[in-house]
Amino acid sequence: MKIRTRLAIAFVTITVVPIALIYITAIGLVNYQGRSFQKNYGLSEQIDLLSGNSTQVFNRLTQGVQKTIQKALDDSPELFEDSVYLDSLNAELLKKYSYLIVRKGGEIIFSGSEDGKEVCDRLPPFGDYQGSSYGGVYMDGEQQHLLKQMDFSFPDGAQGSLFIVANVGNYVPEIRAMMGEMMFVGIMIICFTAGILIMWVYRAMLSPLGRLQEATKKVRDGDLDFTLEVDSDDEIGMLCQDFEEMRLRLKESQEEKMQYDKESKELLSNISHDLKTPITAIKGYVEGIQDGVASSPEKLEKYIKTIYNKANDMDRLIDELTFYSKIDTNKIPYNFSRINVSEYFGDCVEEVGLDMETRGVELGYFNYVDEDVVVIADAEQMKRVINNIIGNSLKYLDKKKGILNIRIKDDGDFIQIVIEDNGKGIAAKDLPYIFDRFYRTDSSRNSSKGGSGIGLSIVKKIIEDHGGRIWATSKEGIGTEIHFVLRKHQEVIQE
Repeated sequence: MKIRTRLAIAFVTITVVPIALIYITAIGLVNYQGRSFQKNYGLSEQIDLLSGNSTQVFNRLTQGVQKTIQKALDDSPELFEDSVYLDSLNAELLKKYSYLIVRKGGEIIFSGSEDGKEVCDRLPPFGDYQGSSYGGVYMDGEQQHLLKQMDFSFPDGAQGSLFIVANVGNYVPEIRAMMGEMMFVGIMIICFTAGILIMWVYRAMLSPLGRLQEATKKVRDGDLDFTLEVDSDDEIGMLCQDFEEMRLRLKESQEEKMQYDKESKELLSNISHDLKTPITAIKGYVEGIQDGVASSPEKLEKYIKTIYNKANDMDRLIDELTFYSKIDTNKIPYNFSRINVSEYFGDCVEEVGLDMETRGVELGYFNYVDEDVVVIADAEQMKRVINNIIGNSLKYLDKKKGILNIRIKDDGDFIQIVIEDNGKGIAAKDLPYIFDRFYRTDSSRNSSKGGSGIGLSIVKKIIEDHGGRIWATSKEGIGTEIHFVLRKHQEVIQE
């Protein structure tokens, strides 16, 4: 759910829901208190206590006593000069939150409340009241009063007026209790709604933000081994998902850096070993010459030739390292040109043929492509490919009679070059990884044979940059075949 939608729901929840609940609760309280009010005061019909019409409330409360008084006025007006009778009537009215005032002529002969003094000065004259017999009028002053006036004549003929007075500014206990209950319930509803809303917002928004903050601290401290799990699909959830993706990429980069550092250390170790081996040999043969060990011209020539070969090995290794640094920065210098396949590979075979003869390795060359087949390639880098593959094969020739065959095949739009040997072969589990940087099938064997572990990775990089691909097949104890393909160059004929 989007945050915009959550905010809209929150607005509705914090406004409409409390109002609706308060309204429903108020209606229930009013009905309950209304029935209780009706029962307690013996009213014939229920009063709407929530209407705010206090006149109606006090009018209904005193109607029963008013009827009794009216009957007594009609039957026995002399009773209204009896203080005992008036006290009893006033006691009944006090229960109804009202009191009695009796006036004879212009003199107040009975007042049922100390507050009646203010009212007495403003009582309407005899015969002035025009309302119904059970109605009442407001009297405004410091306080508002509901006044019911009943005029009559005393037995001696004097004019008399009886007033039932209620201070409508006061509320009866039931109304005050109901208002308190409504206020309490309203506050509880608002607090409950706000609490539910806060929990919802916390779970939906603040909780994911808290987890995101903790994850940020872990990343800051270098800890990437955790998972930020957020199920929401809102903006915060998407932010958390992006953060998790960033964490995974950072972890991947960290692992790649660690692997790179490990490989670099391994490379330095291999290079140190590979440089030390020919240097040690060169020093040994030079010392032999100096000490006169090479006493015959044939032996001297052999020593010098060995020194030359070891120097070439060192030169090749340094060249390989230089090229590797260019691969690592993706700055390999290519000089592409049109190359005739038959001529180019024929020259390559002639160059390596002398070395193979010296090593006692039988070299076979088989060309199955037409004389005019051309490819677009960098001649120098392709020569590096051939030399690296052949050099790798020569390291692991374990037969008395080493054999190395080079085959050039026509493969439709491509030419395929196959270089095969009869060496030890490669295990099936190692075969998919031999073109990876620094990968060595047997680190101890490779160290003894020399090799930095980057030769075939260089080959793969060059072939792929030429738009080709490379792979290997091998059988342990029989030998290995390295295959790579290059696309033929075809002239576009313009009409």
